[in-house]
Amino acid sequence: MKSLLGGKGANLAEMASIGLSVPPGLTISTEACEEYRENGNQLPSGLWDEVLDGLGAVEQDMGAALGDPSRPLLLSVRSGAAISMPGMMDTVLNLGLNDEVVAGLAARSGERFAYDSYRRFLDMFGNVVCDERITPFPHTLVFMCILRWYR
Repeated sequence: MKSLLGGKGANLAEMASIGLSVPPGLTISTEACEEYRENGNQLPSGLWDEVLDGLGAVEQDMGAALGDPSRPLLLSVRSGAAISMPGMMDTVLNLGLNDEVVAGLAARSGERFAYDSYRRFLDMFGNVVCDERITPFPHTLVFMCILRWYR
């Protein structure tokens, strides 16, 4: 199963199959990823509909919705491979945050948590997806956050 789902996907599927508590999610197969690359970064036929169906199931299970400021669903996007490669695979956390959603999250969870989560999302998305460093001075940013939040 690892060759089809990657190590993380296979392990999560195994844990769910034996009744362990696993957060709802979906896994895109390595075959679909290979087909995507082979076809010039075009999604395989039917994959987008499968992703939307899976997302709908996650939204229903979580009682939250992607893009809904009052019930925000935040996703973690993790890459995987059949063999373990610690530190080599990219991750994007807090997918689902935007200017509107972060305001709703701040109202529910506090500004500090919400805006730090948004900053982390923008940093990861820029670095992983766009291959751009959005935070060119991370130490300066951390220092500024400490000054603002710990007064």
